[in-house]
Amino acid sequence: MRILVIQESDWIERNPHQQHHLFDRLSIRGHKIKVIDYPIDWRKKEPKGLIYPRRIFKGAWKVKPEANIEVIRPSIFKAPILDYLSIPITHSWEIRKQIKKFEPDIIVGFGILNAYIGLKEAKRESIPFVYYPIDVLYTLIPEKSLQVLGRWIMKKILESADLVVTINKRLRQLMIEMGANPYDTIVIEAGIDLEKFNPKLDGSKIRKKYGIKNDEILLFFMGFLYEFSGLKELALEMAKNEYPNIKLMIVGEGDAHDNLQRIKEENNLQSLILAGRQAYDKIPEFLAAADICILPAYRDEEIMQDIVPIKIYEYLAMAKPVIATRFPGIKMEFGEDNGIHYIEKPEEVLRVANELAKLGKIKSEGMKGRKFVESNDWETITDKFEEALKKLCVGFKPRAGIEPATTRLRVSRSTKLSYRG
Repeated sequence: MRILVIQESDWIERNPHQQHHLFDRLSIRGHKIKVIDYPIDWRKKEPKGLIYPRRIFKGAWKVKPEANIEVIRPSIFKAPILDYLSIPITHSWEIRKQIKKFEPDIIVGFGILNAYIGLKEAKRESIPFVYYPIDVLYTLIPEKSLQVLGRWIMKKILESADLVVTINKRLRQLMIEMGANPYDTIVIEAGIDLEKFNPKLDGSKIRKKYGIKNDEILLFFMGFLYEFSGLKELALEMAKNEYPNIKLMIVGEGDAHDNLQRIKEENNLQSLILAGRQAYDKIPEFLAAADICILPAYRDEEIMQDIVPIKIYEYLAMAKPVIATRFPGIKMEFGEDNGIHYIEKPEEVLRVANELAKLGKIKSEGMKGRKFVESNDWETITDKFEEALKKLCVGFKPRAGIEPATTRLRVSRSTKLSYRG
């Protein structure tokens, strides 16, 4: 298959998500993949100037070096609000150009604005369109005033997409409530590379490097450091020194980093380890060094309510118990007694971790989690996704919704394509 992927985040710089794992593997299987992305962090990294120029990245693999993916990044205006307003212009041009040049058999959208554009162009050309929201996307829009518009656009996409794929049960439920057809809305869970995330890995070198003693409990967090991540509150709780045998290692960068560094310095908090950003290939070794993994985000944070971050699966695959805020999506996905210990606020992490250690349950709880996720191997997840795309392509007929400009079907190519190339 020839697959055109559209997203509103940085394919190159952001940490691996569901789409990176899936499309890297589909590329290795012989499918042709092109990605249209968006430089979401342009404010932090780009030099001065009004225009962010169009760029092309070839061989843009993320988790599998053998993958061959081409990423096209359309130009945008480098100014708040104008960056969003430029998407309907430059991304429309690029999507039309790639439909003509690349001739995709299917289009998969992960964003809002450019996904809506991709949907319209797919309808125009009678190409099947898959919508794959891995978050409640409109809640991620920084400008609160634009979230209402984002929700409305997302609803329109859900109503007209030929297939909606979600990453967990709770998100599927929410997408149906927003207008997705329940018969065309499926769950394809997050996956894990079970060979890479192996509980038998030795983390002693990492513990030695960062001065963690054998009798100390190491809590671990990885990912983007959002202000709502609960890490600042946890660090301040650690500063009370009620649990001197517990240390916290944080791997990642983000908005909360400077405040965490300030808390560490002001409180001489040696038990807080800010390891910065690490290569993805090193993450299993860092996880091997940990005793317990955490996700202590604010309980009322809207963004977190209905998602299940991939890192939870990776934590559990390494046989690490997880202390996580009791969000509906996570609770629905993992239930009780599967290695997840729920909290209501970040400050509770230390107490729960200490209880697990005193009861000698860290290893047994970790093994419960490993057992729960053992069926989520990435190759199996990719098989499910590939099969869903295959079924949609063969004999495709456009759904009602956004009216196509032509009724021409692409059956001739779809029925002849090879699913391994």
